[in-house]
Amino acid sequence: MDRVLLSPRGCLRLLVLPLLVLAGTHPSLAAELPSAPIPQLTSTTNGTLSGFIVDRDGDAISAARVTLTRDAAPAAPLVSITSTDGRFTFANIPPGPFSLAIAAAGFAPHQTSATLQPGEDHELPEIFLTAATTTTIEVQADQTKIADAQVKQEETQRVLGAIPNFYVVYEPNPVPLNPRQKSDLAFKSLIDPINFIITGVIAGIQQGTDTYNWQQGADGYAKRYTASFGTFLTGDLLGNAVLPIVFKQDPRYYYKGKGSIHSRVGYAIANAVVCKGDNGHWQLNYSAILGGLAASAISNFYYPAPNRAGASLTFEGAAIGTGFSAASNIIQEFLVRKLTPRLPPIPTNP
Repeated sequence: MDRVLLSPRGCLRLLVLPLLVLAGTHPSLAAELPSAPIPQLTSTTNGTLSGFIVDRDGDAISAARVTLTRDAAPAAPLVSITSTDGRFTFANIPPGPFSLAIAAAGFAPHQTSATLQPGEDHELPEIFLTAATTTTIEVQADQTKIADAQVKQEETQRVLGAIPNFYVVYEPNPVPLNPRQKSDLAFKSLIDPINFIITGVIAGIQQGTDTYNWQQGADGYAKRYTASFGTFLTGDLLGNAVLPIVFKQDPRYYYKGKGSIHSRVGYAIANAVVCKGDNGHWQLNYSAILGGLAASAISNFYYPAPNRAGASLTFEGAAIGTGFSAASNIIQEFLVRKLTPRLPPIPTNP
C-alpha cells in the first residue's frame, strides 16, 4: 500500500475526529465541550431618516442646518446640511422618538418630531419654512414707545389752551395703551389744576341753587365740593383706569374727522356705548357703563340720605350719563378740535 503523507494539521484532524464522534455518543463528554454562541436577532436595528426643506412657494432651501436629537438617549445631536434640492439624510439612526430643529438664513426656526421604527427608511413629509419676522418682544417694545409718545401728545391737548382734553385721540392709527399708561393718564387727569377749579365752580352752582340737603355757608360748600370731587374721582379711576385694565379696553375717544355729517354724528353717538378693545376690535364699552353705575352707587355713601339714589335712580343716572357722553362726543367731533391748539394734522382716513 502506498504511504499517505500527512501534514501536521492533517494529523491533528485525525486525532480530533474520534473525539468528536465519541462526544456525540457520550453525554458526559459532550457536556464538557464548550458550545459556540448562537447569534440573536435584536429589535434595535438602525434605520434611515430623510426629508426635504422648502419655502412656502415649494422652492427648495439649500444649506439649511438640520439638527437631530434623540429623545430617548443623551447622545450628542447629529447635524445634516440640506443639498441644493433641499434634501437632508441621516443614516444608521437607532430607532425611537426624535426631534428635528431646522435653521436657515432668512427663515424662522422650525421644529418637528416623529418616531423611527426598527430598520425603517423613514421619509418625512416636506417641511415648510416661513420667512423670518421681527420678534414679539421687539414689537411690544416698539408699541410701548409709540404709545408713550402718543400719550405725551394727548397730555398737551387743552381746549382754549387751558381745559384738559386728554381722552381724545387725533392720531389715525393709535397704539393700544398698556395698564401703566392707562393708570398714568387717569392720574394726570385727576390731579390737573383745572379740574379742581371746575369742581369748585360746580360746588358753587350747587350752593347757589341750594342743591342737596346741606346747609349754606363754608361748611355746606366744603361738603358739596368734596362730594362733587369724589364723584369725579371714582368715575375717573374706575371708568378710565381700573375697568379698562380689567376688560382690556381703550378709554379714549377716537376722533373720526372725515366723512359726511350724518356718519360722524352716528359715529359719535355710538361711541357712547362702544369702544376699541386693546385687540383693535370694537366692543361694548363695559368700562364706561359699569364705571358710571359704580360711581353713582358709591356716591350714596357721602350724599345726604334724602338725596341718595335708589336702584332705579342709579340706573337712570347712568343712562343720563351715557346721553351726556354722546352729546360730548358730538361736540368733540365738530367743535373741540378747532378750539384745541397745536394738534397733529387731520387724519386722512374716511
